[in-house]
Amino acid sequence: MKGIPLTGDFANGGVSFWYRQIGMPDRRAALPGSRSYDVVIVGGGYTGLWTAYYLKKAQPELRIAILEREFAGAGASGRNGGWLSAEFAGSRERYAAARGREAMISLQHAMFRSVDEVISVTREEGIEADIHKGGLIHVATNPAQRRRLREELSELRTWGYGEDDLRLMDRDEQRERVRVAGTLEATYSPHCARIQPAKLAVGLASTVVSLGVDIFENTTVTEIRPRQSGPDGKATAVTSRGVVSAEYVIRATEGYTAGLAGQRRQWLPMNSSMIVTEPLPAEVWKHIGWSGNELLGDEAHAYVYAQRTADDRIAIGGRGVPYRYGSRTDDRGATQAQTVALLWRMLVKLFPAAADARVQHAWCGVLGVPRDWCSTVHLDHATGLGWAGGYVGSGVTTTNLAGRTLRDLVLRRDTELTTLPWVGRQVRQWEPEPLRWAGVQLIYALFRAADRQENDRGTTTSPYARIANLISGR
Repeated sequence: MKGIPLTGDFANGGVSFWYRQIGMPDRRAALPGSRSYDVVIVGGGYTGLWTAYYLKKAQPELRIAILEREFAGAGASGRNGGWLSAEFAGSRERYAAARGREAMISLQHAMFRSVDEVISVTREEGIEADIHKGGLIHVATNPAQRRRLREELSELRTWGYGEDDLRLMDRDEQRERVRVAGTLEATYSPHCARIQPAKLAVGLASTVVSLGVDIFENTTVTEIRPRQSGPDGKATAVTSRGVVSAEYVIRATEGYTAGLAGQRRQWLPMNSSMIVTEPLPAEVWKHIGWSGNELLGDEAHAYVYAQRTADDRIAIGGRGVPYRYGSRTDDRGATQAQTVALLWRMLVKLFPAAADARVQHAWCGVLGVPRDWCSTVHLDHATGLGWAGGYVGSGVTTTNLAGRTLRDLVLRRDTELTTLPWVGRQVRQWEPEPLRWAGVQLIYALFRAADRQENDRGTTTSPYARIANLISGR
């Protein structure tokens, strides 16, 4: 990391800045032995916590347990970029093919409402998570990106985005909101809020415990089994500390799904990395602006995402080393030196005024990617097994929608949520190794080549990116 101004401890095992800021939570007790519940949730991240919250609110008498390998919020829920965004992963055309165009538009509008739903619950439950609904800005910094930005805006108009949901910004508004170097065009959407991810996870975990949900931490689930013919006929979650049976077992493991027996090729664990600066002085913010605390993304193929934190830092993230052979994840969230350097270069490119700021922390996390890049939620009443995930980096808001949808599915309610086109979606598995590893390496090499070509001289989307999208199945 020669030449990069650094401060803080980078040999920290990859603890996210969000937890460094608030302190690591005390661990709850592990599973004390075999148990029986009405609903068991495997995974203590946002999906599991929201599902438990809404089920318990709907039927307080339900006996619910969450089984978590580390601690609630240890995974992507406590490591992400803090985008409470209405953006939804996957191809709209694919969702529409399942249940019609209007169903996909309904799904998008449900995402709009989900942003406000999360904000409402945090207020009602007294969860302080540095939430500020300032909206989302996407910037284009070369002609190819600008053309892509305009095409995407035109396309989204046909998928339920009105002028109030997403619009182009004029030059004066761009400079007034946030001054990003080299911006040629930008869009703004109000449907996004900044959060401090770990605060939300910790607060939500405390809330569900207060409602009577059992959270067992330091409890690794190795296998999930469907209902068997027998005296109890229940589904089970198998752990080294005992077997937990329930009418329903919900898999909420997202990027860690490959660690379960029989699930190695289900969702690909994609790594994403972040750095955060020290707090920036007022003089720097005079040059940058960003007083509205909007979330910020760009139109590059190997894109970055950023926020201005509540204590006046810049946190910025990107893919880094996207995938490790055999669906392994990075060593407890530690970040490679070359990834820190890459993110620092992107930060300085976007915000030259921050060039003298020191990088105070770096970390990474893992997200789940289905083979068709489309999120899904599902419950099979015959087997007693359900799941939600494959958020492809858009999980902060989508997990809330998933939790409410799983509530309705478990309680056998026919609602607007249970008819949305991501419900019950089934996709094929990822290819076996070494094809999986080789394919992902090729995809991201092509995306990086596409960005270089577009930055040099491209006025349209690079053919490298088109090839990468074809290979990836996006």
